[in-house]
Amino acid sequence: MKAYYLGVAALAMSLPVQAQMPLSMTEARNPTVPPVLPLRDQAALRDAWLAERLDSVVPKLMREHGIDMWVLVAREYMEDTVVATMLDAESMHARRRTILVFYDPGNGKPIERLTVSRYGLGTLFAAAWTPETQPDQWKRLAQLIAERNPKKIGLNISPRTAFGDGLTHGQYQDLVAALTPDQRARIVSAEPLAVGWLETRIPAEMKMYPQIVRTAHAIIAEGLSNAVITPGKTTADDVVWWYRERIAGLKLDTWFQPSVHIFRKGEANDISGDVVIQPGDMLWTDFGITYLGLNTDTQHLAYVLKADERDAPAGLRAGMAAGNAVMNALTSSFKTGLTGNEMLAAARSKASAAGLNPTIYSHPIGYHGHAAGSAIGFWDNQQPGPSGNHPLRADTAWSIELSATVKVPEWDDQSVVFRREEDAFFDGKTVQYLDGRQTEFHLIANKP
Repeated sequence: MKAYYLGVAALAMSLPVQAQMPLSMTEARNPTVPPVLPLRDQAALRDAWLAERLDSVVPKLMREHGIDMWVLVAREYMEDTVVATMLDAESMHARRRTILVFYDPGNGKPIERLTVSRYGLGTLFAAAWTPETQPDQWKRLAQLIAERNPKKIGLNISPRTAFGDGLTHGQYQDLVAALTPDQRARIVSAEPLAVGWLETRIPAEMKMYPQIVRTAHAIIAEGLSNAVITPGKTTADDVVWWYRERIAGLKLDTWFQPSVHIFRKGEANDISGDVVIQPGDMLWTDFGITYLGLNTDTQHLAYVLKADERDAPAGLRAGMAAGNAVMNALTSSFKTGLTGNEMLAAARSKASAAGLNPTIYSHPIGYHGHAAGSAIGFWDNQQPGPSGNHPLRADTAWSIELSATVKVPEWDDQSVVFRREEDAFFDGKTVQYLDGRQTEFHLIANKP
């Protein structure tokens, strides 16, 4: 198994696009799409990451939370969210019933990794079931548990978060029925393991994450340009579907439908759909891609120049600056151990004291777009809530998502919502943007 890890790691390190793109507080102007890895190389890289994560993240979490056995169960077409991220690149999904077992024997010994499954999982988990010898999968699992005699048996059951609640009711019933009363008494929620696994980013992933975000930024910039938009002709939906086609053409995925909305002088609300983009419009997009199993989530702004303009009006530029100032209030409030609710309160207090009108709704990002960890407010609820009770941990990635409402003098003091969102990394001390953040509008010329 060790030889396999070394071979995969060596292949991953040899890939030409592996050069690290450093974290940056300033976004590049007119970025270009970096080369996208061939699928075979993507698989090798993801398997190298998975091997490293299984060796480092799982032992740390199990020992931190005092759970010496973690049992995960998934069924074909009924995936456990965590199991889906622990399968090698060629396995892809649970088959029939996939059971994973982690066991900590203590005394500093390595965590044992087993799969009680009909089909193998590469070499990341040792096969522990021969159906021809023991046809009953649950009985074989019970034997493995009895042989190891764990003090606590962690299961993915949680009333608080879907990320820790992947064990279905039927599978829970069958599992428990296979255990003795004493073993059942040792069952605990593995929620902290599930959330910790999903939210933690390792150094190898962070070498590529800035490049993944750069890819998203470059696609956004291309879409919000005259290469795609002809004022007076192109509609908001035209740009939406151009984004979808561009993502598909690069052999990437998106985890949500892109949005393109128009903010226009005299319009009380933003407009979208088959509405034609005109000079003087401010455009907003919400856009994300999935690449190498990691997600992005970005909101950028563009302005369509009038014939006599060379930049967006000062009032709109002030609105973007206000949004970035709310970002500063939030990122300066990140502190290990604080909950999302506490960070929300601190950031809102700072922003309000600075004369800003903020709405904050940030969230973790990583394996999922709205990922495991603590929510920091919601766009429709700025009060503390249960989803904001999770404490902030180091080595986590975030979408810094929020808005500032500003009156724009050039638009007759019309109140405009400036929505901002950029992806960032928290190393335990500071928040750094993965590929900078927008400080200037994407400008679209008023071409005839």
